[in-house]
Amino acid sequence: MDVTFVVPVYNEVGTLLEVLHRLSALPLDKEIVVVDDGSTDGSRDLLRRIDDPAVRVLYHPGNRGKGASIRTGLSQARGRVIAVQDADLELDPREFLRLVPPVLAGNAAVVYGSRFLRPRSDLPLLPLLANRVLTLVTNLLHGASITDMETCYKVFRAEVVRSLDLRCLRFEFEPEVTSKVLRAGYRIREMPIAYRPRSAEAGKKIGWRDAVTAIVWLVRCRFWSPGRRDRFASREFTE
Repeated sequence: MDVTFVVPVYNEVGTLLEVLHRLSALPLDKEIVVVDDGSTDGSRDLLRRIDDPAVRVLYHPGNRGKGASIRTGLSQARGRVIAVQDADLELDPREFLRLVPPVLAGNAAVVYGSRFLRPRSDLPLLPLLANRVLTLVTNLLHGASITDMETCYKVFRAEVVRSLDLRCLRFEFEPEVTSKVLRAGYRIREMPIAYRPRSAEAGKKIGWRDAVTAIVWLVRCRFWSPGRRDRFASREFTE
């Protein structure tokens, strides 16, 4: 198995099937591990009707957060390369046809799809500023030069991401995994991707409080590791 796509889902009934359709159509040796995080909008009903041997669906009994869902997906992934795909269409899964090959070929351990390597003017001001600040903090803490820490499109060699001892539950996944990748000495290769931002009214779930939390996690992961594990058990799910 070359690639595992981990897809965390929480209330994405409007876009979920199209995302899975586009992932399934990719000409890659792959599996798609979907983790439903206690959806209440009908997403679970859609997932129970999927008949695709490449798609495995796991269910959390209640809402735990994006980070918890990704950790569940990672615990069950069988691919040599692991990639993360949100269940919305802000990003196009076809971008993975450029992002995955460098990792599969052994030319990169980690590849991020950056939304800012091409000039653009369609991003909302506050999310843009938040991302710029978080990326700047990341670079200052680690002496790095990445352009998009908060991007969803992150591709890893499986052994790299499994070695990081992730503990996130919510949107801390992005700062935690980035900090731990850089702290472990891996270089993050960035490639440009297209991006179609959506509003909170359209289902955007991350907010300004998550930006504050991200800074805390960036500092926390740079200078020390948590002294105890959280209560989340990655195997508490049903198939």
